[in-house]
Amino acid sequence: MPADSTSTAASKAAAALADVEPRPGVPKPDPILIADGVARRFGGLTAVEVDHLEVQRGVITALIGPNGAGKTTFFNLLTGFDKPNEGTWSFEGSDLGGVPAHKVARKGMVRTFQLTKALSKLSVMDNMRLGATGQKGENFFRALIPGIWTGQQKEIDERALDLLGRFKLDAKKDDFAGSLSGGQRKLLEMARALMVEPTMVMLDEPMAGVNPALTQSLLGHVKDLREQGMTVLFVEHDMDMVRDISDWVVVMAQGKIVAEGPPDSVMADQAVIDAYLGAHHDAPLSVEEEQAQLAEAEAELEALQEEREK
Repeated sequence: MPADSTSTAASKAAAALADVEPRPGVPKPDPILIADGVARRFGGLTAVEVDHLEVQRGVITALIGPNGAGKTTFFNLLTGFDKPNEGTWSFEGSDLGGVPAHKVARKGMVRTFQLTKALSKLSVMDNMRLGATGQKGENFFRALIPGIWTGQQKEIDERALDLLGRFKLDAKKDDFAGSLSGGQRKLLEMARALMVEPTMVMLDEPMAGVNPALTQSLLGHVKDLREQGMTVLFVEHDMDMVRDISDWVVVMAQGKIVAEGPPDSVMADQAVIDAYLGAHHDAPLSVEEEQAQLAEAEAELEALQEEREK
């Protein structure tokens, strides 16, 4: 990869978003994914209630928010692993409502998981082979005639070996996937997702549980997805990491989108600070609030004193 390719891709992403207003639900110049009125409720709990979200094509978008904000649930809804109570969403102009997960992947939108889903008792190479779509040998009758699928199988193996080489897993190709470290399984899951040859990659906490020695490698691979023309939407809690690799940041809190914008702008947004630390966490108290807190403290002390005197 040329030395300046990363800066070129990042510059293109920045240019595409330069005139986009930093506010929740703002339209994008060329959205690849659009969600409208998507809601998911579990009994009386509303986990996701997204009025409108557009994800710009060809950029790295971070989805951040405190624990319980609904980020993973939102991922599950968009990728067909869960069904919303209401709402519509589309990918590349195609409606995805009611489309099962495997068909969503075939359309070019793939995801990884916070807890890796590598098939532990299969080899690394077999895990990669399973990621390829449209395999002729998956048909029972065609599988009986090797001449129909052997040529395609060779191409799949070559692509898998190339990806394993890029992710520095080629030396592990014959090992069981279950023998890999947590970080290596993250790399394998990302490499396997690319076997689909996707247009958009959705990463759910790709750095969670990863050895610091592999973190920089993973960061480089995420940036490389953008170099290859893919769109990336990822969930992450490390704000330094978000600032480093994302072109745009979307913030969720209590199931809603509360802020959007460039990383530096979002990090300084009061709505984001409130979402993570609690509203008015550093605001000065009014006289009435100070008196109320003092009265509450005095009442607790009196109750404690009475308890001791009994």
